[in-house]
This record gives sequence, C-alpha cells and structure tokens, in this order.
Amino acid sequence: MEDFGFYLVMTNPKVGYAACAEAAVKAGVKMLQLRMKHAPREEVLGVARRIRALTRGTETAFIVNDDPALAAVVAADGVHVGQDDMPVAEVRARYPGLRIVGLSTHNLEQAHAAAAAEGAARPDYIGVGPVYATPTKDIPDPVLGPARAGEMIAAAPFPAVAIGGINLETIGAVKAAGARNFAVVRPVCGADDPYASICALQRAFGAV
Repeated sequence: MEDFGFYLVMTNPKVGYAACAEAAVKAGVKMLQLRMKHAPREEVLGVARRIRALTRGTETAFIVNDDPALAAVVAADGVHVGQDDMPVAEVRARYPGLRIVGLSTHNLEQAHAAAAAEGAARPDYIGVGPVYATPTKDIPDPVLGPARAGEMIAAAPFPAVAIGGINLETIGAVKAAGARNFAVVRPVCGADDPYASICALQRAFGAV
C-alpha cells in the first residue's frame, strides 16, 4: 500500500455524516473512516451504507472502525482495528472481501510488532498516536509527542498515519517528525465548512 496523505476519521460531524463524506470525496481525501462509538448498530449500519454509496467509484477508500462484520456487510474497502480488537490475521481469514486492514499502535513495541508481522497478520497501515492530547477517545493512551511518533513511523515498512491532536497549529511539527500521512477528527468534524477545513489542512501539510 502506498502513502495516502490525508486520512479523515468521521465522528459526529457538525454538518452530518453524508455532507462531511461528500466534502472529503470532493477534496480528494484518499482514506475516510467512519467511527461511531457507542451508537446503535442499526444506526451505524444505515450511515455506513450511505457513506459506501457516496464513496463507491471514487478515489476515496471507505474504512469502518472496529467492526469487520459490519464493514463486510456494507462492502466497505476495509476496517481499522485496535490492539484489543479482532487480530489482523483473523479479520483477513473471516472477511476476505476487506482489502484494507489498518491497526492502531500506541508505542514503539507495538509498531515493531506490526512491522515484524508476516503474511495475513501484517496490517496494510498502522495508526500512530496519540501524537498530542485528544478528547476523542474515552480512555486516551499516553501522549507520544512528535519525536516518539517519528520513531514509530520510521519503524514501519508500510504507511504509518499520525493521529491525535493534529490541526493547523501542530501539523508542521508532525510532518517535520517524519509523518507522510496524518489523520484528523475535530478540525474537520467540528467545522461548519468541512471542505474548506480539509483544503486548509492539505495546503498546510504540503507547504511545510
């Protein structure tokens, strides 16, 4: 898998999930994740079907957070799992239609373990974070800071996505630490104009 740059994680977008997804597709975002923690499964399924319809045939890959079964039902492009979720190899065995499987990592040991994985156990990309403090997780993992995140990114032989507290003020330090891919939640999901927010972040990342 090649680097993809911008990765949008959608959680409670101010303008609604469909409008936010449309903005991401319009802006050329390559990776779009649906993360609806604690929402009823039927609600998530309905939103996921809508996002699948909006992204089908575009350059935007649709990823579902945590739930490979639901991802398979809606024919998503992939799923993102955490350290305590279904193992990558099991996801691939049970849901072979999911072409992308991402894995969260929160320290150098986890990044090295992902890098050393072989065959079906090897993720297509890893999330690296949180780089900075973020309120989007119920129980946040320890903050890495750009330097430690950079070490984890350097250890990955596949795309590594910096995530956690990344915005227009912090994106320069994240790129300077070695990030080639970055994920955001609040700067876009909290915006009245998500398309403008995405474009501003894309410009900022490209300019530093």
